[in-house]
Amino acid sequence: MSRIGKKPIPLPAGVTVKIDGHAVTVKGQKGELNGSFDPDMNIRQEGNELVVTRPTDDRRHRALHGLTRALLNNMVEGVSKGFEIILEIQGVGYKAEVKGKNLVLNVGYSHEIVVEPRADMSFEVPSDSRGQVIIVRGINKQEVGEMAAFIRKQRPPEPYQGKGIRYRGEHIIRKAGKTGKA
Repeated sequence: MSRIGKKPIPLPAGVTVKIDGHAVTVKGQKGELNGSFDPDMNIRQEGNELVVTRPTDDRRHRALHGLTRALLNNMVEGVSKGFEIILEIQGVGYKAEVKGKNLVLNVGYSHEIVVEPRADMSFEVPSDSRGQVIIVRGINKQEVGEMAAFIRKQRPPEPYQGKGIRYRGEHIIRKAGKTGKA
């Protein structure tokens, strides 16, 4: 039996779930998320918990069991707490700022890069970071990760001087230059 799939998903206070066949709608204080799951998976609400069961021990059903439970858990966590990814900018003159809802990046190009947020998503650049930290927040875990990856792609960290945009805690393997200095 799947160790992930058999765990029930606790529903925090203020989160409501509507199950309509294989379509699930989760509402919370941060917003609403809709998901469509495989019709073979059985999703039901038992009191303050969501339970996912599978019909057989077939290989495909075992794989979908844990996946369905994980996706449902992310939906519940997203509408109750939300998700955030922190990015750091390193480089002389590199900075970020929020203008309106858009994120404006100055990362060494001749022009500014303007990034527009998706629905239910926001950017924050803390004032004490001097434009060196970007926080991407949202309720959909996949979309927050995709947006953070898109921002990082604008100037990925390079291995010689370490300049660029990186995830907080990401380790960049540094290379020695031509002369072999460290």
